[in-house]
Amino acid sequence: MDSVVEWLRSRPYYDGQVVYERTTPGREATFADVDVDPRVASALLGAGIEDVYGHQARAVEAVRRGDDVVLATPTASGKSLAYTIPAFERALDDRATTLYVAPQVALINDQTETMSDLAAGLPFGSGVNVAQYTGQLSQTEKRAVRDRQPTVLATTPDMLHYGILPHAHRLWQWFFERLETVVIDEVHAYRGVFGSHVALVMRRLQRLCDRFDADPEFVCCSATIGNPVEHAATVVGRDESGFALVDEDESATGPRRWLLWNPPEYDADDGWGDDGGRRRSPHVEAKNLFCDLVQRDLQTVVFTGSRQIAERYAQECATELRKRGETDKGEHVAAYQAALRDGKREDIESRLHDGDLVGVWSTSALELGVDVGGLDAVILDGYPGTRMSTFQRAGRAGRGEDPALVCLVAGEDQLDQYVMGDPASLFDAPPERAVSNPENDQLLPAHVASAAQENWLSERDRGYFGEPLDGIVSGLVRDGTLERRDTDRGTRWTYSGGGSPQHETSLRTVDDREVDLVDERSNDVFATLSFADALRDAHEGAVYYHQGEKYEVRDLDLDRDVAVCSPTWADYYTRTLHEKTIEVHEDLDETAPFAREDVPCRFARVRMRKQITGYERKDAQSGETLGEVPLDLPETTLETRALYYTVPSDVQTTITQEFDFPGAIHAAEHAQISMFPTTVLCDRRDIGGLSTPLHPHTGAPTVFVYDGHPGGVGLSKTAYDDVHALSARTLDMLDACSCEDGCPACVQSPHCGNANDPLDKAGAMHLLDALTDAVQ
Repeated sequence: MDSVVEWLRSRPYYDGQVVYERTTPGREATFADVDVDPRVASALLGAGIEDVYGHQARAVEAVRRGDDVVLATPTASGKSLAYTIPAFERALDDRATTLYVAPQVALINDQTETMSDLAAGLPFGSGVNVAQYTGQLSQTEKRAVRDRQPTVLATTPDMLHYGILPHAHRLWQWFFERLETVVIDEVHAYRGVFGSHVALVMRRLQRLCDRFDADPEFVCCSATIGNPVEHAATVVGRDESGFALVDEDESATGPRRWLLWNPPEYDADDGWGDDGGRRRSPHVEAKNLFCDLVQRDLQTVVFTGSRQIAERYAQECATELRKRGETDKGEHVAAYQAALRDGKREDIESRLHDGDLVGVWSTSALELGVDVGGLDAVILDGYPGTRMSTFQRAGRAGRGEDPALVCLVAGEDQLDQYVMGDPASLFDAPPERAVSNPENDQLLPAHVASAAQENWLSERDRGYFGEPLDGIVSGLVRDGTLERRDTDRGTRWTYSGGGSPQHETSLRTVDDREVDLVDERSNDVFATLSFADALRDAHEGAVYYHQGEKYEVRDLDLDRDVAVCSPTWADYYTRTLHEKTIEVHEDLDETAPFAREDVPCRFARVRMRKQITGYERKDAQSGETLGEVPLDLPETTLETRALYYTVPSDVQTTITQEFDFPGAIHAAEHAQISMFPTTVLCDRRDIGGLSTPLHPHTGAPTVFVYDGHPGGVGLSKTAYDDVHALSARTLDMLDACSCEDGCPACVQSPHCGNANDPLDKAGAMHLLDALTDAVQ
């Protein structure tokens, strides 16, 4: 890759953007001997698999011992073989079944095809067959799958939730009675709200297995995260001590050349230079790199942050390649994102795998383990937000022991610039932790009702749902969802609510209320948003982007939950303004983590009230505010969890004398939130904050950081447990930023409801200095 990198440096748009580079060396594969049933060994040989990697062998042996297993190795390390071998052997011996669960249908399709091809190599009449059971199947196709009684069934958590568990006794008894292995693929993806829902689905699965006298082993496949065993155990509801961890990758890899690429700062007066953190668009930089690499015959994927960007820049790259005389290559560029129809996604995956496509612009949809072959290069259009996602996406590049190139093109926000300034935070820091919260009191009632519909509840169900079960059952009895029955075998509760509690509960969200966006030209619904997202993004006057088209919201009708939209050529975007308050219901924990022992940090149950007061129109090119428009929208509330701390009076006095105190605590709040993903796997919108010079609960200046999801999903609790380190990293980030007054790379936030006013970077640094180093 040396010649390619030097060529990139010679390109007209290059102006010293490479701020760091590193080559991670390749390695040869390490193989291990493992006894495999001759029939399975023959099928493997027929598929071209002659040897087993060391980590695959260790995982197979752990499953055979009866352990639950976490296999935490990088992309393309051959994790699937570790569960396929024991699954097939068990099916051959006693018709045992395996349940394979993955978060995306694309991954289900990929694994179904791979395992089916392998099963086809088994001796005639082996009885091993693989089927998928997803929402894409018709009722007739689903019935045919059940009639076939496959030994390996691949499904999503959603289908397990509403299509399999509710019918376990009537339609799936044959499957659960023989169930010996449950594979949870991409277990790191089960975090936040989705992960908390899935953890409760797994508890419902376990209780049904117990009723059928089945005791399956769990094989959990994960990317590299900081707590693989703890997280897997939380998701599947088993004790950590029963898990074997396999996390050393012994597959072959080639050298991987990393370029950390920081676009030059933009100056409004003379074109380039220091202008407070404003930088040339990472999308434009990624476009230039993509076209150059494709022109050099390097098959390349760009990972970007939104469907709109993927669609737009794939088209622009195709046009640019044609301008360069590369007409054929321009015809072989595509955009890949989750909103595409299934057949289109599969077509792109296949063409990318076979080399027909020279390049793709993709959202995170290609990050998971769909087999697209080995690419020559990966471009990351903006820091993905976590080290885990960064290395997952980078792992898409590389064919066997061939060299690969990864370019991380930074945006202008805090995390991107933090990584550019401190590459060790990317390459050498510990991995982030994944968190989910199956004790979320906003999610538990729906899953307890679902469990009762699947099989009556009894007191033994505390073992699955914990001590909160008693209070939840009492509430469900009061509202008529459950009915109590006292029998000679004890008290039981049965479902009496009517309908299907499973179909009324989406695993991907907590907010059940949704708003449809309607194109006024056709009256067709082109998008659906949660109620809270609609208030933010689809209020009257909002500019909304969808599939490369720009709409203006003409009317938001909350009686019908419909937003009427029309196409617009507006050259501005909109951003809401809001006011927030936080009430502390109950302090759940307290610690003294800071260098100042008189500054406790508390973890609490809180209610956040939010009132959207209006919106700004912002110039699309400069970001300049063009005007403000008031809005009359309903207040929303969020019952959640938060960490909070107060500012000592002497520190407040010092900051007030030298800086703007409200701006200082506001800037500190923004900066701490921006650094959350260095500790825990989350999106920056999963976290919210509030700073106030005087809070009624504490009687002092207070900074709150809260989970952005009802009931909390463990994010603020994880940060609470590590708040001193989080504060120290935040101070390092602020200190490393070269701006004087605060910029998008340190304290400004695109999600601020107060238009980033007031903010005082220097005051925030003094506050964090005082907390972490006890500066008086």
